[in-house]
Amino acid sequence: MEEHVKSYYAATAHRAPEHAALAGDVTADVCVIGGGLAGCSTALHLAERGYSVVLLEANRVGWGASGRNGGQTIFGFASNQDKLVAQVGFETARRMFDVSVEALDLVDQRIARHSIECDMRYGHIHAAVKTRHVDELKGWQRELAEQYDYRTLRWLDRDELRSLFATDRYLGGLLDTRSGHLHPLNYTLGLARAAVAAGVRIHESSRVVSLSHGDPVTVTTSGGRVRARHVALCCNAYLDELVPSLRARIMPVSTYIVATESLGAARITQLIRENYALADVNWVLDYYRRSADHRLLFGGRVSYSGLDPLNTANATRARMIKVFPQLADARIEYAWGGYVDISMSRAPDFGRVASNVYYLQGFSGHGLALTGIAGKLVAESIAGQAERFDLFTKLKHHDFPGGKALRTPLLVLAMLWFRLKDVL
Repeated sequence: MEEHVKSYYAATAHRAPEHAALAGDVTADVCVIGGGLAGCSTALHLAERGYSVVLLEANRVGWGASGRNGGQTIFGFASNQDKLVAQVGFETARRMFDVSVEALDLVDQRIARHSIECDMRYGHIHAAVKTRHVDELKGWQRELAEQYDYRTLRWLDRDELRSLFATDRYLGGLLDTRSGHLHPLNYTLGLARAAVAAGVRIHESSRVVSLSHGDPVTVTTSGGRVRARHVALCCNAYLDELVPSLRARIMPVSTYIVATESLGAARITQLIRENYALADVNWVLDYYRRSADHRLLFGGRVSYSGLDPLNTANATRARMIKVFPQLADARIEYAWGGYVDISMSRAPDFGRVASNVYYLQGFSGHGLALTGIAGKLVAESIAGQAERFDLFTKLKHHDFPGGKALRTPLLVLAMLWFRLKDVL
């Protein structure tokens, strides 16, 4: 059984049971493929509705992005609302936005109901690095308040933000006290524990090798088969070639995080006075937050080529010191990476590949909260209430250009342009 990648999260994760690999043939109402946040949420919501559910995970629960990410719970989508309005109209885009806000409430509800210890803290800031970012963020604040009735954002000018974060990097920022941050692996493991308690059968080390459509659908691993009336594909960046038509619509992008040694309560509070998370609004952004044991968790460097020719820990550390020069003497104790699944439009890609086979992908870096509500929408749809799930099926998604051979090189060239814009 492949263990979790070495990371701060894995080192501080709560003990979790190992789940035996699938052996032999079983039946279920629903088979969920993927043991991350989307899969665990889908399975839990379905089990609570009385469905028999089998969840198959290729490695360990929370092995992928769900157990390695930046830990920030944020409203909205990676795609801006204007792009959604252009595709589906304002009313549908407004309802989508409301779903993303409900996702934050759902995180709170799950933590409380299932007593999930995951260091949840509230407060998140989108920070401006350039003058044009100030105008963009203030315009976004007005748009969200006036058109979407989202009024929890507060503008912080340069001096006020400087009083919260001991850095001169930012010109201002938007504080949202409804968003926040948490320990993502412990949150995922907590959802899995709740799912098992609700009756879900989880099988780790059970990579799916084929999917045969029909009624029932047959899902095959090296050790057995599941026959199910419905299937939910929750593989995201790790879909591989299981469904090639879906794989072509997402690009796995490598992203990296480092964790300092414990700095102690006094020093970390001098750097970040309140326990808020922060992300700047560059295309290649920096994001960071405090840990429960007084470290700085800092991420954001990306690789669109899938290669990592540079020393990731040193490169990410250099970005951290650009924000906090005071940490030049701080030792990096953990450094890790993983894949984020991005869609061409950065909008979530939810839908069906058959009437009884659902998929969730394209969270594009906004998955920590959105995966949970996505699983709820799948459960609603399987139960015959598809209206909210079908809001998202109205979005049009395109394959990344270039086919299998050229899609990555073409994206690398495009990203060079966006990185150039960050420095201009």
